Amino acid sequence: MTTTADSLLARFRTWALLLLALSLAGTLVELLLIGHWDGWQQWVPLGLLGSSLVTVLAFLVRPWRALLPVVRTLCVALALAGAAGSWLHFDGNAEFERESVPDIGGRALFTAAITGATPVLAPGSLLTFALLGLLALHRHPVGARD
Repeated sequence: MTTTADSLLARFRTWALLLLALSLAGTLVELLLIGHWDGWQQWVPLGLLGSSLVTVLAFLVRPWRALLPVVRTLCVALALAGAAGSWLHFDGNAEFERESVPDIGGRALFTAAITGATPVLAPGSLLTFALLGLLALHRHPVGARD
């Protein structure tokens, strides 16, 4: 690659990681403001967001080779937590609907659960964060072998 392309890619990586850190921080603050800590399952995203934020910021300050697999692992964990969170939100909404309307089922139950009080797609933002982090770290020069 040319020096100009290398410089542009380095700036892209930095801005992508800064955007990731801002997104992690914003979501963490939002979850704290809504009191998202009722039970261990609600603590999982808080812990992942906090540890990911600290690790990404540390990597931005000092892009150290040993941090690269840690950030990547946290990105995979964020993606898995996002999928699990969407399922838990959907399942909680469905359970509420079954208690409210005992004979509900099929499409009516699905529609009620997907549009329920707990936002089913909100945890999916963790998947977006994971993909952004993995994209920013793809073939990162810190991880290149000498």
